[in-house]
Amino acid sequence: MLDLLILQKDFILSHLKEGDTAVDFTMGNGHDTEFLSKTVGAKGHVYAFDIQEIAVNSTKENLKKAACPENYTLINDSHHKVKNYVSAQIKAGMFNLGRLPGSDKSITTMRITTMPAVEAAISLLGEDSVLTVAIYPGHEEGDLEGKMLREYFSTLDRKKICVTEIKIINSPTSPYFFVIESK
Repeated sequence: MLDLLILQKDFILSHLKEGDTAVDFTMGNGHDTEFLSKTVGAKGHVYAFDIQEIAVNSTKENLKKAACPENYTLINDSHHKVKNYVSAQIKAGMFNLGRLPGSDKSITTMRITTMPAVEAAISLLGEDSVLTVAIYPGHEEGDLEGKMLREYFSTLDRKKICVTEIKIINSPTSPYFFVIESK
């Protein structure tokens, strides 16, 4: 059976190399931050965002346990403010929309900040770069975020950006993701 997490990482690995800059736009417990940190190595850098201090603390602890190089900046702020912290072009970015696993279910990513965060992320992409955006349609806001982003992505210039949707068709509430690749 298809493992969407492995597939997402495969897309990232086809673009991201040692020494690159990457962003984890939704830090959570830091699993994507760890993956990005180990991929870019000591010469690269990862920025990671989350609005919940508990996520920042959990990620910091997990990165130390995983023996990641100290190549990351953990930011306790909204992902839509990325340009306040990141000015360099990025080679890869990951969004894992929804909520922090095991936390307050009332705190989720929201369309009002997700859209400007995704737009900013796309504007930061260098040549031959990639973003992945995981959608969780099992709750109302997640479903609406997915629909909003699908509509937005369909308007992007195909000559500059290629957007692919990876979705399990016969499981409508299962997570799915978009891959946004710059040329």
